[in-house]
Amino acid sequence: MYLIVGLGNPETDYSRTRHNMGFEVINSIAEKFDIELNKTKFKAIYGTGIINGEKVMLAKPQTYMNLSGESIKEIVDFYKLENKDILVIYDDIDTAPGKIRIKKSGGPGTHNGMKSVVSSLNSEDFMRIRVGIGSPEFKGDLINYVLGYIPDDQYEVLKKGIYLASEAVEEILKNGIDIAMNKFN
Repeated sequence: MYLIVGLGNPETDYSRTRHNMGFEVINSIAEKFDIELNKTKFKAIYGTGIINGEKVMLAKPQTYMNLSGESIKEIVDFYKLENKDILVIYDDIDTAPGKIRIKKSGGPGTHNGMKSVVSSLNSEDFMRIRVGIGSPEFKGDLINYVLGYIPDDQYEVLKKGIYLASEAVEEILKNGIDIAMNKFN
C-alpha cells in the first residue's frame, strides 16, 4: 500500500490558502478516482482505494501543519509501511506557481510541516511532490502570503500545479518516481 499525504491546515479558514496545496491535491485525486475521504483515525481524515492497480491511502493530517509528522508516523507504524511507500505533497515557496517538483528524498528546507514529517519519521528518504506557490513580494509578509485567502486570478494559476501534482501521483504509481521526475521536473 502507498500512503499519499497532503499537508495543510484543517479548519475552513485555511481551505483556500497557499499552505493547503497538499490538501487540494489529495481532494483532486480523491475526486478523480472516486475515493471517499470519510474516515477519521491517526489524527487524519483519510480514505483508501486503487489507483493504477495499486492500493493507496489518501490522508490529510488534522494536526495543523507544524505537527503533520505525528499523523503520518501513526499511519506508518500501524500499517508497518516502508519509507519507499510514502509520498508527501506540500506547498513550496521556492517553486513558481503552477509548477511542481518531484524528489525521491531530501531535507525539509524551511517548511515547518516537512520538518515535522522528517523528525517524526527520523528520515529524509521518502518521496515528495512540491507544489509551487511562489514567494511574496516582501519576505516579511510570508505568513500572510501562505495563510491568506487566494484571489481568483492567482488561484487559477495554482490550479495548474494541483492538476500537475495529481497527474504526477498517477505517473509515480504507474511507472515509478524516476520516470515521473523525468516527465514533470
